[in-house]
Amino acid sequence: MKIAVDAMGGDYAPLEIVFGAVRAAKKYGCEIVLVGDEAKIRSVLDKEPGWEKLGITIHPASEVIEMGEHPADAVRTKKDASVVVATRLVKDGVCDAVLSAGSTGAAVTAAQLILRRIKGIGRPTIATPMPTPNGVTLLMDSGANVDSKPEHLVQAAMMGSLYCKDVFHVQAPRVGLLNIGEEETKGNEQAKATYQLLKVMKTINFTGNAEGRDVPKGNFDVVICDGFVGNVVPKFAEGLAKTIYKLIKDAVKNGGILAKLGALLLMPTLKRLGKRLDPTEYGGAPLLGVNGCVIISHGSSNAKSICSAIGVANDYVKGDVLAHIRDALTQEEALQSGGEPV
Repeated sequence: MKIAVDAMGGDYAPLEIVFGAVRAAKKYGCEIVLVGDEAKIRSVLDKEPGWEKLGITIHPASEVIEMGEHPADAVRTKKDASVVVATRLVKDGVCDAVLSAGSTGAAVTAAQLILRRIKGIGRPTIATPMPTPNGVTLLMDSGANVDSKPEHLVQAAMMGSLYCKDVFHVQAPRVGLLNIGEEETKGNEQAKATYQLLKVMKTINFTGNAEGRDVPKGNFDVVICDGFVGNVVPKFAEGLAKTIYKLIKDAVKNGGILAKLGALLLMPTLKRLGKRLDPTEYGGAPLLGVNGCVIISHGSSNAKSICSAIGVANDYVKGDVLAHIRDALTQEEALQSGGEPV
């Protein structure tokens, strides 16, 4: 297992990216190629004694794609940008996966231009795990495509279902379509058209429309939506969680001695709950639908988050997700045409 990491992408690059990579190399035993400004990367690595023995190497890249740049233009003109070079290492078979916490648009564009889409997939999809009481709900798309056609959402449903099976080991993932009501006739034209396509699919367990409250409750294993809505939902959830945490802190602070004693007794339980809800526990979201493993991390990722994201890449490759998506596309096509499963 060898993973290319865009060391220059992210709000805290290269410091947190490199520290996270070192932590992951120790935890998962995988080789890591740090791509970017060699001098800056090495200056951080030198703060980690013994990093040379962890299977960490540096691959130089002289350019960086900034958040404000147009993704397609930047990927085409900055041939030596860290995310472009890292993606090319996967294309050339040098690495098994690529991870970036930089511009999401640049990472998605680089994946499409360099790795190309899987045959039969119209648009790649970012699959973000949302914590629930019983595990996670996979929300997709989380920002790769703000405008999606019904056939793109159907393909996302298939890929998300397979990812849940291969990585989260859910035998028959419950797939839902994010909508404003449970009834089949609810929603905009996109939702109603997508519903009709999903309900006749043979290779997924489509269980109907999912409302917003179903996502955190875990009533579905995979929830499908376009990238506009799918980008808003996790950010709203993150903001809500922080607000609730602050309200609890303020209530304890202003609640007197009994409130403080109660909080002290509940501290172990609250820490376990905080860990369950901590987005850094998941770290990164896979970009499904391209010919390679591409993991997208949050721009504000810290070392812990980067380490977790490398773990996601590790699971993706070990689960052979890419091959299973290709097989499922062939099987669904055969079933829809009236043939036998491949």
